[in-house]
Amino acid sequence: MKARVTIMLKDGVLDPQGEAIRHALAGLGHKGVDGVRQGKVIELDLTATDADAARTEVTRMCETLLANTVIEKYAVEIL
Repeated sequence: MKARVTIMLKDGVLDPQGEAIRHALAGLGHKGVDGVRQGKVIELDLTATDADAARTEVTRMCETLLANTVIEKYAVEIL
């Protein structure tokens, strides 16, 4: 079983990497971009066979290591 975790900065948290990407896109002629939020995706190969148990375990992983829950939000997908 696979899990995908998408981690993004929470709304209202300054995203300097996203702003740098937006600025670079404008410099390359892409004028229609008003804002960019940059994040990360983590894919996990799990030995679990129960989707609910896998989601619970991956959520624990996010809360303890994968995401900084003070400034980041995350979404877990079981694939």
